[in-house]
Amino acid sequence: MQLTTWLRLVAGRPFRGAGRRTALVAAGLPLHLAVVPLWLWLLGATAASAHTPAAVAVTPLPVLLTLLVTPLLTAGQRRRYRALVGKDLPRPAVDGRSVVRRLTGRALWRHLCYHAVAGPLFAVLDLVVLAVWAAALVAASLYVWIWALPTQWRVTDLGYTTQAAYITVGGLALLFLGPRLTDVLVRLETRAAEVLLGPSRTEKLARRVADLAESRAGVVDAADAERRRIERDLHDGAQQRLVALAVNLGLAKATLGDLPEEARKVLDEAHREAKEAITELNDLVRGLHPAVLEDRGLDAALSGVAARLPIPVRVAVDLPRRPPPTVEAVAYFVVSEALTNVVKHAQASRADVTVERIGETLLVVVADDGAGGADLAVAGGTGLAGLAQRVASVDGTFSCRSPAGGPTVVTVELPCAP
Repeated sequence: MQLTTWLRLVAGRPFRGAGRRTALVAAGLPLHLAVVPLWLWLLGATAASAHTPAAVAVTPLPVLLTLLVTPLLTAGQRRRYRALVGKDLPRPAVDGRSVVRRLTGRALWRHLCYHAVAGPLFAVLDLVVLAVWAAALVAASLYVWIWALPTQWRVTDLGYTTQAAYITVGGLALLFLGPRLTDVLVRLETRAAEVLLGPSRTEKLARRVADLAESRAGVVDAADAERRRIERDLHDGAQQRLVALAVNLGLAKATLGDLPEEARKVLDEAHREAKEAITELNDLVRGLHPAVLEDRGLDAALSGVAARLPIPVRVAVDLPRRPPPTVEAVAYFVVSEALTNVVKHAQASRADVTVERIGETLLVVVADDGAGGADLAVAGGTGLAGLAQRVASVDGTFSCRSPAGGPTVVTVELPCAP
């Protein structure tokens, strides 16, 4: 039983999937031959034009007809590969708004090269492979033909001879060779179709870049939405509980006057810790995504940041309309972190923040009169590298000019096209 199973696997493995591949070859034959009559017509008209001037006007007709049928043949080839072998050939980028661009685009001429040059060559190979299959089937079943056909219908009367046995063995060998030839031809045709009918390498790279940019934008938006959710949860959950705890501790201090001194000290300490925790949580929530930014925009949010700093900060925001939420959040965090760096490291006496929209670009400038010397390459300390990464996440540009002795000017350009 195991020997029978092994023989079945060995004999059947070469023919696995051969039917669909052979059908692909057979279906491609008429598509490959479709342009041949037009090119024969063109060659004949070109030859006739040398002797008959009137034939010159006929010469462009085959070319025009070839250009017209090329999209139809391309669609047929795509359907053939998709239906028979499950191969989906991506469509190249084609500008459908302009006929001139379509006729002068590289995609059309690559398609024309496939149908007019590679197609006839593949047609010859298709005929060879199909002839091999036909000869193999006829030769391998020769004894069936000898038995089934009447004597008067036979081209030659081989009978049950040694020659008939040789032909049968040769047919069986061709049967095992047919799948290999078909597989090689299908691979060759598929590769040519991918190169000439699919998008070019440049188009593939452009699509890849566009897909990556879209994917990154989705990740940035998802991260921003997650920050908003965390901010809401902290504001509506933990922060409210801490406020309630601080209120209860304050009421306990006011109403419980007969407590021992040790208990009152513990109650005072707990009340103070609760208020400090509320302050720290407020700072954390404001750092994640301030509610004022979402409600009132950059002007109000940056004014609030400037009001909390120990140095005077002039804020000038000129926005005819609000930028996208993600860009707005990046601008806020860049200004907030830059001003924090000014207070911690710059030894500045004042700072200026300018935010304006120029076309489809949001320009953010943070300047101070500090000691300068800020270095983007330094990983620790100033945090400028983190700001640059945050700006790059939305395809923005970041620059920092900070000579020794100051001043320091941080310039950020953020694309805010809809």
